[in-house]
Amino acid sequence: MTTLFAERPPALEASVADYDVVRRALAFITAEWKRQPEIEEIAAHVGLSASHLHHVFRSWAGLSPKAFLQAITLDHARALLRDSASVLDAALETGLSGPGRLHDLFVTHEAMSPGEWKAGGAGLVLHYGFHPSPFGEAIVVATPRGLAGLGFVDGEDRAAALADMVRRWPRAQFVEDAVATAALACRAFDPAEWSADRPLRVVLIGTDFEVRVWETLLRIPLGRATTYSDVARSIGRPTASRAVGAAVGRNPVSFVVPCHRVLGRSGALTGYHWGVTRKRAMLGWEAGRSGSATHGD
Repeated sequence: MTTLFAERPPALEASVADYDVVRRALAFITAEWKRQPEIEEIAAHVGLSASHLHHVFRSWAGLSPKAFLQAITLDHARALLRDSASVLDAALETGLSGPGRLHDLFVTHEAMSPGEWKAGGAGLVLHYGFHPSPFGEAIVVATPRGLAGLGFVDGEDRAAALADMVRRWPRAQFVEDAVATAALACRAFDPAEWSADRPLRVVLIGTDFEVRVWETLLRIPLGRATTYSDVARSIGRPTASRAVGAAVGRNPVSFVVPCHRVLGRSGALTGYHWGVTRKRAMLGWEAGRSGSATHGD
């Protein structure tokens, strides 16, 4: 399989269009959830027939609209959290390498030195490119050592997505090169590319505390979730839930370092840097691939 896709692969290109439908459907459902609208009304709102909307959800998430909605309810989130502490405990016991690893993207990582972070990226050359993803257009940032940033474009505002990355490393040199970042984008978003034999290398650029939090996020498996307080406990800082929340919010490598899998203790999705609707979509999409949702009609 070719990993460079300057011409944008059809499957991921289709995902972009399908995500736009899912995003609009989720926004409508969020606004009207008290009325529990039927699928026909949801479909009419996004300009599709009920059968077409059903097909979009099936092709995009592997779930029917009903099963997808079940996967993003508060009740389902609470069910995911019942064993949240043991998820991280088990990950600590098995480690992050070898056949026992829990992270489904098969990610390996390294941290840049504190000096490199404090310098604001001075001396770093970061290549970036825009690529299709299941959650809308993505911006991918890379160093020669691996993936350093992954964010999303809202609307068609690529400049804002780039500025969000630039502010993290204001003294780095950013060079647009979609060919250089294409393989990393494909490895991140295409499940066919998730392989323990070829782990995706991620470069974490942050404070020591932030890197410890982000490393912990990498231990949360696909289709599961944990809480800010359990992340704090797992890094030996049980009273630092608020600081953990801030570090989660500053994670520059969305989806791959799965900050979307961290929920409030009640199961509430709380905030997400790239939008709560996108967080809902990610959790539902992952539920379809992990079998952690009821596949209803």
